[in-house]
Amino acid sequence: MKKKVTIIGLGYIGLPTAAVFAKSGMEVVGYDINKKVIEALNKGEILIEEPGLEDLIKEVVSNGSLRGINVLEESDVFIISVPTPINEDKTADLSYVKSATESIINIIKPGNIVVLESTSPPGATMEVASILEKSGLIIGEEVFVAHSPERVLPGRIIKELVENDRIVGGINEKSAELVKEIYSVFVKGEIFTTDSKTAEMCKLMENTFRDVNIALANELAILAENIGINAWDVIKFANKHPRVNIHQPGPGVGGHCIAVDPWFVIENQPEGHLIRQAREINDGMPERVLNRIMSIVKNGNAKVTLMGLSYKPNVDDTRESPIIKLVELLKERTNYQISLHDPHVDKDRFKYKDLLIDSIDEAVENSELMVLAVNHNEYKNLDFERIGELMLKKQVFDTRNFLSEEELIKLGFELTLLGRN
Repeated sequence: MKKKVTIIGLGYIGLPTAAVFAKSGMEVVGYDINKKVIEALNKGEILIEEPGLEDLIKEVVSNGSLRGINVLEESDVFIISVPTPINEDKTADLSYVKSATESIINIIKPGNIVVLESTSPPGATMEVASILEKSGLIIGEEVFVAHSPERVLPGRIIKELVENDRIVGGINEKSAELVKEIYSVFVKGEIFTTDSKTAEMCKLMENTFRDVNIALANELAILAENIGINAWDVIKFANKHPRVNIHQPGPGVGGHCIAVDPWFVIENQPEGHLIRQAREINDGMPERVLNRIMSIVKNGNAKVTLMGLSYKPNVDDTRESPIIKLVELLKERTNYQISLHDPHVDKDRFKYKDLLIDSIDEAVENSELMVLAVNHNEYKNLDFERIGELMLKKQVFDTRNFLSEEELIKLGFELTLLGRN
């Protein structure tokens, strides 16, 4: 079964999806409004960081299985993988999804399949189907529509696209079965079919489950600081119970999934109190970290260094990163000299690139506090003896319980730990 597959949106999910479809033997074209993305793709290059992706892109571009296009063309399958940002009122911005759908109205033909991969609130796939009705074709009989959300972890996307189970939610049974057949060319996990709203809610609830658990851990960290105990010890010992798995606290929750999806679940819903409260706890963590920093550094003009900017370790993705929120709070509410370091984030694509320092030595020089904000692997074996010589004060605030307290104390540092007073 060789079909022509068009991926609309070549971001963190769309580009890897295009690559694995091409590797499986499909003819694949990728479309994106960002011309730099298309230019890079057609050279066999990528603009994002993901292990294994660049080599795979080079392979499928060089053998002609994948190419980038600036103008959409006829295809057998259209997969919409565009962003679904969140509005200021915490509702989903479906403008990119709607625009992508509108762009294929005049080129879809009988027998075509349209898949919405973008994470969306319940009902979005039916909205896509309604827009496609403008083509004059019978949706569900001549054009088949479904939602099939990705369920992958950045840093493991190529592997998990292939190996993870997948959900396909069709606007009708025929749509679900046809889309299942398309994905079966590369998915080794089991593919489950259901209706589109159920599939949409499944993806959202997977991330909501994690968000609520992280909120529980963050609330424990807050209580532990108030009581005078170590939240990390509580979690370690509590998780010895065979049916307990408390997640880890931190400076907030980021990424386009966990920080956003719970809001889509409760969009326009008067209920959902637990989900809403969990979001508020996690969204409030950057401010708590700010207050802790201000309690450590009394000098209002001091230099403060943040180590790590991405929303999770060992990736370059800063979408919804709580550390970016922390930077904004520091700029708004303090006169600190702010120095930033991250070995993964591209300075040219970063909003505060004037604050981002390539050299760790330069980033920490004359600083009164180093904040370990993201636990990148590169930070595990930092030369703290040298760092201590460069800093004005030997003070470290570890928000991830990542650094060796024994080593830091031995070198004369004062260590503050999130979740411990």
